[in-house]
Amino acid sequence: MKVVIADCNLEGADKVVEEFNTNGKVAWAVQVDVGDWDSQKKGFEKAVKELGRVDYVFPIAGITERPWNAKQPNGSGFVKPNMAVFDVNATGALYTCSLAIQQFRTQEPSKYGFRGKIVVVSSACGFYYIPSLPIYTAAKHAIVGFVRTHGKMVAEEAITLNTICPTIVKTGISTGDFYDKADAKGLLITVETLVEAFENILGDCTMSGEAIEILPGGDGSKVKERVEYSNEKCKVSCDMVEERTYNAFKAAETKATV
Repeated sequence: MKVVIADCNLEGADKVVEEFNTNGKVAWAVQVDVGDWDSQKKGFEKAVKELGRVDYVFPIAGITERPWNAKQPNGSGFVKPNMAVFDVNATGALYTCSLAIQQFRTQEPSKYGFRGKIVVVSSACGFYYIPSLPIYTAAKHAIVGFVRTHGKMVAEEAITLNTICPTIVKTGISTGDFYDKADAKGLLITVETLVEAFENILGDCTMSGEAIEILPGGDGSKVKERVEYSNEKCKVSCDMVEERTYNAFKAAETKATV
């Protein structure tokens, strides 16, 4: 297996690549600002150049909440909100998915029958809400919504798109003290558990358009059920909109290829 690691921290990515390349050249690092389309495009082009074929893409970049609409002194005027968290966690992930899908469409199916697979890292905040994390929660909800919808569409093209949604995983996004407290309560999710969840939806797995919740405390994972319709009329309304937009998209695709 060969891999290209894209990160804003090139030094850190290079260190990981060195570990991969101990017994031969199988990994490359590229510096990318995930919130910038041109930067991502350049990084993806390098990946395609080095790998030739791309089978798996994992958009996992993320940053935690920042004050997005800080209080200003009286009379200081309107100030543009800080949207960096949404730019990285949502827009950046969608950029990556777009690049991946465009590349997959140029490839023939693999031995497993797929042109390519995408697994996005979201969060349990994609289902639940934490009042002090408004933009982070909005971004993660956006990813879950995108995957559950577009994942069903691209499956028709032999492409799968799913998302992994953990609660607390020990990464650099929070402090050691916080992780110690979570660990003491049996809430930490191990990296091994996370990797296992990824592995379960690679290879010949046909699942697409699903959000997999990783349960805290070693309780495994589950495909998160979608919100139930409040009544039959709500379902019929959504079905009508889906039929209209699906047909419109298909008509546009047909016109574009003629």
